[in-house]
Amino acid sequence: MSPKKSYETELSLQVDQRRATVKLIKLISDLWYDNTVELIMFRNQLLDRNVSEILSLVNYAKRFVKKPISVFDVVQIAKSISKLNLPPSKIDIGKLAYEYYNEGDGDYNNFLENKLKDAKKANGFEPKDIVLYGFGRIGRLLARELMSRTGKGKQLRLRAIVTRGELTPAILEKRASLLRHDSVHGDFSGSVIADFDKKAIIINGTTVYFISANKPEEIDYTKYGINNALVIDNSGAFRTKEDLGRHLKSKGANKVMLTAPGKEGVPNIVYGVNHNDFDPEKNDIYSAASCTTNAIAPVLKAIDKEFGIISGHLETIHAYTNDQNLVDNMHKKYRRGRAAAINMVITETGAGSAVGKAVPSLVGKLTSNAIRVPVPNGSLAILNLKISKNSNVKDVNNTIKNTALEGNLVEQIKYSMSNELVSSDIVGTSAPAIFDSMATIVDKEGGNIILYVWYDNEYGYSHQVIRLARYISKVRRFTYY
Repeated sequence: MSPKKSYETELSLQVDQRRATVKLIKLISDLWYDNTVELIMFRNQLLDRNVSEILSLVNYAKRFVKKPISVFDVVQIAKSISKLNLPPSKIDIGKLAYEYYNEGDGDYNNFLENKLKDAKKANGFEPKDIVLYGFGRIGRLLARELMSRTGKGKQLRLRAIVTRGELTPAILEKRASLLRHDSVHGDFSGSVIADFDKKAIIINGTTVYFISANKPEEIDYTKYGINNALVIDNSGAFRTKEDLGRHLKSKGANKVMLTAPGKEGVPNIVYGVNHNDFDPEKNDIYSAASCTTNAIAPVLKAIDKEFGIISGHLETIHAYTNDQNLVDNMHKKYRRGRAAAINMVITETGAGSAVGKAVPSLVGKLTSNAIRVPVPNGSLAILNLKISKNSNVKDVNNTIKNTALEGNLVEQIKYSMSNELVSSDIVGTSAPAIFDSMATIVDKEGGNIILYVWYDNEYGYSHQVIRLARYISKVRRFTYY
């Protein structure tokens, strides 16, 4: 074929692929808004993505499983799913395309009916009201995500936000503006209107009340039509079981979750790792642990299971946070008082010991420390581990790749094959751990390994909070991934 004809053929294929992707976008939207069926691509969100972004995800899927997955296959799978009348579900069409390539016989409908047959057995559930107590970095990201994924409101429904201090029209507008615009994550892809008459902000046409309170037990949520709510505490003011229990004394709340490491009787949970150890029927107070613990626990669990961890040290290279000073000033901790945006700052992290609460086999085996660096978001954990079963780079990477493809940690680990990955690339990743396969090091004897795990310490962690919130609220959909 001449170069000209080859070029024309490539252009024609590109047009066909983009047209198919437009059809796929409509199928994705219709399934979500009509049936609360969410389609994803190897744990990457597809809703509200444009054509180029979806084609890029299809290409990632092809490289990840090393199979010639095409957007045309994905469209056919989405069409067949739309005919099944499924209950609320979350379905990985990348995984289905991979399995169809290996197992399919040409009939998409029969293939998918067999693969998704258990969906019809899924039990129904009642929607859960959510209250955000505090509206800082994590609180605003949770609000964005909850409102972007509301759909028909069959799962988690954001009803109110609680802040301290007087609520004035100017303050309410400032709160709304901080939700609309974010220097790291960009503008919110929706409408946000401050309505002081209602004491609320209207997000995508839905009323979310703003409540001013200094004591959680004094709030009556039922006045706002809120009942049996899960209160997600982002304030950082309450860490112990006794303090967090104050939320449960308010009218209209029956569960509470802390978005920070809990103390004194509060279970620290990394969703996907140890959430099944706690029954929502028996436990009312939870902690979603820290962003660093959520990043390293899934990878450490997989490595410990396969190779056995004898001991190790983790060093987290962490973005600076609001806890640090913008310029040198007084701080209760010496180094954190130095200007965050121009200094690397050594500080402590409890992630090493916290992992033991999620993975008991690692209790007492890990030390840890942290270095805060001058980036506003995007962090990196370096795991230096001594293992009992000698290995090599290929086997270590394959262990994590298989964990990211199959099993209970597929939402928690994203497997990166890029040799150009840098911190800004991982901003906006919903997985709490991005495993950098190109950076893995194993010594000659095979008994010592060094792993690099990136994480969006804001966005990835927020998604873990929402996953845990769904579990606590018992609104987990049928899932296939």
